[in-house]
Amino acid sequence: MQLHEAITLITPVHYVPTKPVKWADLGCGSGLFTHALASLLPTDSILYAVDTNQASLASIADHEDVRIEKIHQDFVQDEWPFNSLDGILMANSLHFVKDKFTFLEKAKRHLTESGHFLLVEYDTDTPNPWVPYPLSYVSLIHLFVKAGYKTIEKLGEMPSLYSRANLYATAISH
Repeated sequence: MQLHEAITLITPVHYVPTKPVKWADLGCGSGLFTHALASLLPTDSILYAVDTNQASLASIADHEDVRIEKIHQDFVQDEWPFNSLDGILMANSLHFVKDKFTFLEKAKRHLTESGHFLLVEYDTDTPNPWVPYPLSYVSLIHLFVKAGYKTIEKLGEMPSLYSRANLYATAISH
């Protein structure tokens, strides 16, 4: 996937911040979606890029308008060194979380009252070695409604290069 495709996939319809915000990209990998999100955030925003792979973090370039802080840690097991997030981006990383409901409770403690989730996942419930705990769009809706979220908006969808299932992007808020 190219950067412009990632930007198109996650561009929110209604959420357009006008002042600096604070987001975290959990399981950021080499930073494709980190940079896609950074291109959509206002100048002077902070974006925490979190991953267990030190080499991937090292490959993430700086962004001219948004401060990207790289954090080497396991976002599921470790306590997060940040709070009061305006949003959490998880692009192809929620499918590595086995106990999603408990994880959402943890994440909620780090979000502001108006905080958002921005998720990119495969639209399947069939696991494979690369997607051990998948979450189709329908399953995602059930999970987030159960966790108390009221607004779930599909932002986009595109074919996956690696799977029969499409990739989808969704914005979620209270």
